Amino acid sequence: MIDIKLLRDQPDAVRVSQRARGEDEGIVDAILTADERRRSSIAEFEALRAEQKSFGKQVAAAKGEQKAALVSAAKATSDRVKELQAAATAADAELATLVRRVPNIVIEGIPSGGEDDYTVLETVGTARDFAAEGFEPKDHLELAEGLDALDMERGAKVGGSRFYFLKGVGALLELALLNMAIAQAVEAGFTPMITPTLVKADVMAGAGFLDAHADEVYRLEADDLYLTGTSEVALAGYHADEILDLSSGPKRYAGWSACYRREAGSYGKDTRGIIRVHQFQKVEMFSYCRPEDAAAEHQRLLDWERQMLAKIEVPYRIIDTAAGDLGGPAARKFDCEAWVPTQGRYRELTSTSNCTTYQARRLNIRERDPRAEGNATRHVATLNGTLGTTRWIVAILENHQQADGSVVVPAALRPFLGIDVLTPTA
Repeated sequence: MIDIKLLRDQPDAVRVSQRARGEDEGIVDAILTADERRRSSIAEFEALRAEQKSFGKQVAAAKGEQKAALVSAAKATSDRVKELQAAATAADAELATLVRRVPNIVIEGIPSGGEDDYTVLETVGTARDFAAEGFEPKDHLELAEGLDALDMERGAKVGGSRFYFLKGVGALLELALLNMAIAQAVEAGFTPMITPTLVKADVMAGAGFLDAHADEVYRLEADDLYLTGTSEVALAGYHADEILDLSSGPKRYAGWSACYRREAGSYGKDTRGIIRVHQFQKVEMFSYCRPEDAAAEHQRLLDWERQMLAKIEVPYRIIDTAAGDLGGPAARKFDCEAWVPTQGRYRELTSTSNCTTYQARRLNIRERDPRAEGNATRHVATLNGTLGTTRWIVAILENHQQADGSVVVPAALRPFLGIDVLTPTA
């Protein structure tokens, strides 16, 4: 969640952020009012509580009618103290609820607007001219079926729409891709992690995934557990309620997990193939760092994503995502989108988000403040970034296909797959 001190001291900055996201600016005034009510309630409660404590000695020293009067006054004060305590508790709960409704404050300079208002920062590589090569490209589903690498029909029979089986070279290709991602992460100093894919409600909420996009999350009601849509959630909860030592630099983890998304609101979108599905595999980078280092760390995560994209040899672009298209925890997000020939457009393969201290505040993750004396603590920053997902198979197949339906395996991926060319089965 946001820092209430920031909202008190710089309410206009929060209003600007809300406006850029297309969110309600009025919540700023509602929070300020609730904060004043809370502080007033607490002050009144504490003053009367101090008065209540003085009655003990007065009653003990008094006699007769004076004592009876003091006892009566003490009881009335005690009842009023309970009322004020209840009011302070209610005001505190109201404030906490309002503050949790405010998404992270966007970083100055990012584009305002919605999904289509991004800024293209860089374009890398050139799309193949299939017409010049003399053939019409096939889409990833036709290619995968020709390679006997994917079975959508039986996936739907078993799990329903948007489920699938990767089989044979399809399964091997996904494992090779994710193993290459883990290898790169380990080389860069990340700790590899196989994470839980079921998490408790407080962790899901702490990571910021039960706010505006709660309808995209699978919930197991009988157990009050949630299926995660990214290992970011489990990795964010990994150090909950801890004080970290970041004196030697960021703590970096690379989580491999199955991911689950309901894809609510996507009816009719990307129903062909594996671009938008309910279950997929992903390797996710996650970093805990000092707040002042977060912007530089964000660039590092983006650079590691660039390295992975270079290894699969596909044209791509990097966009600075508009404020209205950010998730609640993100203050800034860069997406890397690969060219998909049969769609004639770029599609997201990776994203990396700087969540500043938003998640850490919710999950109570701190460090000893190097700027302060004594044992003062402050919240850390958290960041995340994708190193590989099932969707990457789409870009690999379509961009490296040949006229006969075969697919040339990118050179960097061959040692992990053990195959140079994927050939059709018939």
